[in-house]
Amino acid sequence: MMSSTPFDPASLRDLLAFYADAGVDAALEEIPQNRLSPQSSGRGSARGQAQQRPDQAPRPAAASSIPAPAAPVAQISSRGVAVPDDTQAARAREMAREARTIEELHEILAGFDGCNLKFTAKNLVFADGNPNSDLMLVGEAPGREEDLEGKPFVGRSGKLLDRMLAAIGRDRTNAYITNVIPWRPPGNRDPSPMETEICRPFIERHIELVRPKVLVTLGNPSTKLLLKTTTGIMRLRGTWSAHLTPGGEQIPTMPTLHPAYLLRNPQHKKLAWHDFMEIQIKLEELSA
Repeated sequence: MMSSTPFDPASLRDLLAFYADAGVDAALEEIPQNRLSPQSSGRGSARGQAQQRPDQAPRPAAASSIPAPAAPVAQISSRGVAVPDDTQAARAREMAREARTIEELHEILAGFDGCNLKFTAKNLVFADGNPNSDLMLVGEAPGREEDLEGKPFVGRSGKLLDRMLAAIGRDRTNAYITNVIPWRPPGNRDPSPMETEICRPFIERHIELVRPKVLVTLGNPSTKLLLKTTTGIMRLRGTWSAHLTPGGEQIPTMPTLHPAYLLRNPQHKKLAWHDFMEIQIKLEELSA
């Protein structure tokens, strides 16, 4: 007789956490099915259904609380999910230009429905910190913890970023933190080029309204977008560049490694340390 595998709460918890990080937040069936089983070939297949004797009359289908397939489609269409395209990118540019203050930009972005990421995220992740600061840091997109709290960099990478700021005498009372993408992509996937292009006008206007003395781009995506380059972060980091705002103002910009990358590659923390020392020196020079 085959012994059953003992129940392991820790493994189940890890599995559920994996599903949550992948964007799975709802059950589609009342009875769980093992899709990896050789005996399972999908719903409706001959192997996946119980065999019926020739003299057995078909049984009526049992009532189910599972919504009909058409219901989710109707729900999505009623929410007005937009197809990300050049039209939505043009709308974003026009709406971003209308913002005269950070508060207005926040309100405009909260009401913008031209990016499909808004409809899979739980919260708009706008910014955190002091908008009057002379130091602004920009990452790529929110993760799971940021999506839940509605603030950027509150997970493990955020805690590391806080320690990096503390090393140069800064915290969230005298630094301003945001992302290029204000909504979490499902399952933490990379934003598509069109999604990034739609969000670009908002982050560019955001920077223009804050007017920091020093801009820090965290990681490859934000660096390439805001510096309009195809050069990788490992070649750019540690060297001063300039971000050109839509209004023509140049802001000294330091590309550096993203805290999430440093958590995976702690041996490169010394490189980020060097970058933040340069940032501290630049801020002192500009404040003198």
